[in-house]
Amino acid sequence: EITYETGECPSFAATQVVVNGSTTVLPVAQAAAEAYMKSHSDVNISISGGGSGNGIKALIDGTTDIANSSRFLKDKEVQSAMEKGVYPVPFRIAMDAIVPIVHPRNPVKDLTIEQLSLIYQGKIRNWKEVGGEDLQIVIVSRDTSSGTYEVWEEKILHKAKVTPRAQLQASNGAVSQAVSKNRYAIGYIGFGYLNKDVKALKVNGIEATMESALSGVYPVSRPLFMFTRGWPTGAVSDFMNYILSPNGQEIVKKEGYIPLY
Repeated sequence: EITYETGECPSFAATQVVVNGSTTVLPVAQAAAEAYMKSHSDVNISISGGGSGNGIKALIDGTTDIANSSRFLKDKEVQSAMEKGVYPVPFRIAMDAIVPIVHPRNPVKDLTIEQLSLIYQGKIRNWKEVGGEDLQIVIVSRDTSSGTYEVWEEKILHKAKVTPRAQLQASNGAVSQAVSKNRYAIGYIGFGYLNKDVKALKVNGIEATMESALSGVYPVSRPLFMFTRGWPTGAVSDFMNYILSPNGQEIVKKEGYIPLY
């Protein structure tokens, strides 16, 4: 679990806002919280990233004010919320592309959804089967509480299971690091986590860019959400408005994600 305490020590009168959930949404939430607190010294926002599922669970349990999520609610989460009398309200705050990545020395540039699916199911096991070198493929995936994993499972695997040989990582950063250190590896990360230590692959011949993700041409794009507990009021409402404002959307872009407009 990644925890960030942002801001100075709060004065006793400070309003506390707790944010928890997706590690994909984390950099945006953090940067927005820092900017927001500069001009709102009476609000203290604390942020942690334990994955989308954990954020939604915390929202339903009442231990967080805002749940960051890189997927929509599942039926069983809606049911659990209703049983507790909680009404989660979704706010789309950005778009994201999930991008397959390999080691920079890997010559492969482009994979189809079908090839990615077979690799992740463990049915294609050698890079030479997809135009690469004669090397075993090492599969890096996210754990099942991750929203990024859920979207990958839906759009790439069409609900088939990831091979048990996959190495599971708890965050985008951990996947990126694992792939950057292993010539044999393949992984997938949110658009905002792309960096020079890994090589992004095209999917079905389409490169992940702000334009291709926003238009939906890139096949593995998705909206990112923040959920509030019921209609937001007070500082939570004000902070949500800030993220959706032109200034907030500028932060989305600066963090490497895709603004809504």
